[in-house]
Amino acid sequence: MALIPREVFSFKDTELSSHLLVQLNILRQERILTDVLLCTEHQEIPCHRNVLVSSSPYFRAMFCSNFLESSQARVNLKGISSNVLVGIMDYVYTGCITITMEIVLPLMQAASMLHYGSLFEACSMFLQEQLSPENCLSMIRLSEILHCESLRERAKEMAVRCFSDVAATEDFCELSLPELMCYLEDDRLCAEEEQVFETLLAWIHHDPFSRRGAIHDLFKKVRLRYIHPTYLFQFIANDPLVQSSTLCTEIIESVRRLMLTVSTKCSRELKPLWTTPRRYTCSETLVVVGGRKNNEQTSREALLYDERTHRWQWLAKLPLRLYKAAYVCIHSILYVVGGLSLCMTSGDSSVSATVYTLSLKTNQWRTAEPMLEPRYAHQSVSYLHFIFVLGGIGVDKKISRSVERYNSMFNQWEAMAAMPTAVLHPAVAASDQRIYVFGGEDAMQNPVRLIQSRNQDGEKRVCSCCCHRRQDLHHRRIHQENDCLRHQSQQICQVREPEGAADASQRHSDQQQALCHRRTDPQRPRCHRGLRLLRVLRPQGGRLDLQRIATVQAVRPRLPTASVRFQQTQPSLTPHLHIQPATWANVSLHVLPSLP
Repeated sequence: MALIPREVFSFKDTELSSHLLVQLNILRQERILTDVLLCTEHQEIPCHRNVLVSSSPYFRAMFCSNFLESSQARVNLKGISSNVLVGIMDYVYTGCITITMEIVLPLMQAASMLHYGSLFEACSMFLQEQLSPENCLSMIRLSEILHCESLRERAKEMAVRCFSDVAATEDFCELSLPELMCYLEDDRLCAEEEQVFETLLAWIHHDPFSRRGAIHDLFKKVRLRYIHPTYLFQFIANDPLVQSSTLCTEIIESVRRLMLTVSTKCSRELKPLWTTPRRYTCSETLVVVGGRKNNEQTSREALLYDERTHRWQWLAKLPLRLYKAAYVCIHSILYVVGGLSLCMTSGDSSVSATVYTLSLKTNQWRTAEPMLEPRYAHQSVSYLHFIFVLGGIGVDKKISRSVERYNSMFNQWEAMAAMPTAVLHPAVAASDQRIYVFGGEDAMQNPVRLIQSRNQDGEKRVCSCCCHRRQDLHHRRIHQENDCLRHQSQQICQVREPEGAADASQRHSDQQQALCHRRTDPQRPRCHRGLRLLRVLRPQGGRLDLQRIATVQAVRPRLPTASVRFQQTQPSLTPHLHIQPATWANVSLHVLPSLP
């Protein structure tokens, strides 16, 4: 079949431009048709005016305007060394250049002067690769001198990401007060607030005579809401430098009142310190504690899942074998509350009121103040610096309606108003000074279709949930406390388990507690402080296969019932809350490596 000839044929030689550049460079090296000499102190470089004009706005203005250089055969370029100018001309004619630490700074200055933007950015990229916590502050100063915004942003990013290492350098102590305040108020700062306070103290002590008066301005940059109360009131409040400032002591006293009143409202001056967390990078660490495996005795093991290496790591073992205890996290510490204490020698069990704490920083178990009442099969939830323990079974083997509150500031327990209905294993969440208790089981292990709530001021509300009874539905919860957005509703999740899981869910001895616990990680995006607690059935064969165990469905921001109405038991100006049906959204889960 003959081809039909085209009337118009377009052709582009992709190699012509590179071939032309090669030939121009050969002409330059042989000094053929060159019409200008670029002169430095010790060298003359022959060039073509048209090539220089085409490559740089600087030379275009020089040779195409009424400047003296437009008619001169020799042009002196002051402030540029010979080797730098030779490298730039090689770059102009070939597009290639070698950048080293010895030449990068003068090369960057010359590229800025001669308006070679791509070469300037290439030098910036080279310096960005050399960034480290030891030199990032000096790089920031250099970028400000050279007006290199890309280098400045990367250096600033490293300074806030590796703040602990940067704070130990000599350059950090030489920062001015405005520069230091700029770092401390940065939401991206990757550091615990305790370290922020210690850093500003070290900066002041470097030159106490001239910097002592800056304590108040610097102290306001510390997010006091995210400092452990013990550290805040025992160390910071007693620091001589803080005590010397009346304004600092007033701030601490205001924070003390806010914590004691369990309130999220504060003055306009303290609001940023109290409600706004930093967006510094962190991760949620998965910790698995206790449970049973292969129908053996209750385990004391504790494991941590490392998302970087995708491996499980061993933590310190629980001091005792505990059955049906409650797990909660507050102030980066894991609390194991109550449970059945098993004696290996006699085989007897006793209801425990003991509280064990595990710090991931020290990997050590310690004991806190015991509960007022021993209990197991209960539930717990954290809110601000409090831990609430609800329900469970006491020493008398009866379901309890009692509620206790633990104050982590003073290591004290106090009794609270009892729940209207006693339940076992409910799903509990806390949000906006209110505790919500979803469902649970009664003494006969029948599901309780009831939602109970309690305000921090003692007001109780009960809600009946109009929903169909499903044998394959077992309450679980995933809860995350959002310190940054208190006004938004928390996400309450339920888990629909596969067929046959309902019977297995009643065998709580086969359950394991998996707790997501936040830990600082400079490689990950910021996520809000808080807790997500997921109770999972014992996996088959020891493999933690969340896809086989359950399919999580999350609702936001309303509950999935036909109609839910909170009936107030006491008069209030607040109108009745009516919640309409909501839409469920699937949450994808992935398979984790097998437990060791």
